[in-house]
Amino acid sequence: MTYRKFKADHLFDGYTLHGNDKVLVTAADGTIDAIVNESEADDNIETFQGILSPGLINCHCHLELSHLKNVIPPHTGLIEFLCSVVTKRGFAPEVVQQEIEKAEKEMYDNGIVAVGDIGNTADTASVKSKSKIRWQNFVEVLSFTDEKAEENFNHYKQVANIFANQYPTSSNQHRTSLVPHAPYSISPKTFQLINEATKNQVISIHNQEHPAEDDLYKNGGGEYLRLFKIFGIDKSPFPITGKSSIRSVLPHFNNGQTIFLIHNTFMPEEDIVWANEYAATTGLKLIYCFCINANLYIENKTPAIENFIKHNCQIVLGTDSYSSNWQLSIAKEMESLHQYFPTLSLETILQWATSSGAKALQWNDELGSFEKGKKPGLTIVDSALKGSKRIF
Repeated sequence: MTYRKFKADHLFDGYTLHGNDKVLVTAADGTIDAIVNESEADDNIETFQGILSPGLINCHCHLELSHLKNVIPPHTGLIEFLCSVVTKRGFAPEVVQQEIEKAEKEMYDNGIVAVGDIGNTADTASVKSKSKIRWQNFVEVLSFTDEKAEENFNHYKQVANIFANQYPTSSNQHRTSLVPHAPYSISPKTFQLINEATKNQVISIHNQEHPAEDDLYKNGGGEYLRLFKIFGIDKSPFPITGKSSIRSVLPHFNNGQTIFLIHNTFMPEEDIVWANEYAATTGLKLIYCFCINANLYIENKTPAIENFIKHNCQIVLGTDSYSSNWQLSIAKEMESLHQYFPTLSLETILQWATSSGAKALQWNDELGSFEKGKKPGLTIVDSALKGSKRIF
């Protein structure tokens, strides 16, 4: 068998950060064989500058919004941002496809090997069918009222079928699930339909991105009423519970799902404690996904990540979309985390970007770490986290 040998300034195996005295040995196709001391590796070692890492995992993206790059200015605030996304989708189909292709290539080239990707349409299906990246397709349902719940749910079910039909039923490279968009866009009956359709599946929901999300459920008011008016809705269509949004909507789920809570920018510590306790008692698994550059782009604010660490939350990273980020780079997400949370160890941040993401997306049998028999991809991450590059 032909082997290849790799070393760099540091070697990160998915769990532990090693120095430059370790060499990664793989088969010619990238299957991991071993990590050995340099003294045992003989010659023909390929040497790189930076951190040699397993392929990076992007747990939250909206590839279909790639045509909105540089369209919505930074720091508009979430409500204005959402209004812009809703009203600025009138692009020519060929432009949409061209930008999707460019964004997919960018992620592939910078060493991203798996993506949890949101879509309201099947615009990305063709590109994904040819992609070497693994895709967890989150087909995002929007349905504000119970009256339209079944009609809207069936529409998005057809979108999900388009993705599912792109790949062989035996393929583990791509998965598709129906997911709720956010607490401010899903009616109780729609939540019920999604819960019934996603038993034991991996799903996601945008969570507590803005204080107005809690206002909506606590008193029926707040800034989201501006967004509703675009859809011809004059007042909040959701029940007033007197509770925060996460306490109002998470109880709709009780079917063994793994649920990615996305952003969590304004999630208070008491809600973290409550959500974790609820999940533990109902058989749910919660994953907390941070897209720090998107938070900075939209609100110029970061979540209180130290609270999530304090309560032993499983944390992963995402880029969000080109409508809300300057690039689709997990390395850049790590750089911002390191800048805004300097007490976080580099080893912890790298874990979130690799083994934690692979485990959360349930692809850790092959991805996320340098363990014998796995084929996780090899990526060089700049030592200052300025960027990353795929080796293979």
